[in-house]
Amino acid sequence: MLIIGLTGSIGMGKSTVAAMFRARGLDVFDADAEVHRLYAAEAVPLIEAAFPGSTADGKVDRPRLAAALASDASRFRKLETIVHPLVRHAEQRFLAEAHRRGVAAVILEIPLLLEGGLDEHVDVVVVVSAPALQQRARVLERPGMTETRLDALLARQLPDTEKRRRADFVVDTGGTLTDTETQVDAILSALKSMPAEAYQRHWR
Repeated sequence: MLIIGLTGSIGMGKSTVAAMFRARGLDVFDADAEVHRLYAAEAVPLIEAAFPGSTADGKVDRPRLAAALASDASRFRKLETIVHPLVRHAEQRFLAEAHRRGVAAVILEIPLLLEGGLDEHVDVVVVVSAPALQQRARVLERPGMTETRLDALLARQLPDTEKRRRADFVVDTGGTLTDTETQVDAILSALKSMPAEAYQRHWR
């Protein structure tokens, strides 16, 4: 089973590309969606214990948590030590189920794949990219987003140039959706000859 790591900085179009892979029959694990689930489930008491007052009505209150994190950058690492192991367990369950069903390839959509060193645990790294001005315009359209907040988010991620350098494949979403789909189809064709070793080495 080939494990494809799909990543890219904020606003580059990961979700769009993931949906294209999904439409072509690949199972996709969405790490961001798993975090959202955890914030209303098993992570709640752990986060409340670490950041008192950051939860309400049985789930993490994101504005309160953001305020707690903003006061001290080291608190992001504390949050990661809580959330990342839970996400890894979910990824392992996803991969084990896919392997049991005998699927040929799966996608792990992980925004901080390279930052977290998880590129060593996948067979192929696909980076989604776009011109910087286009990226900023997309992100600043999101509710509540500001230039300052965007700069803070980007500061926690590897530069796009470094991500592209470390990629096996790059999907440039700066063009039309048809252009992006053509790139996805080309990658899928190329992947047929790639060796699948990561699952046996890192996830069994």
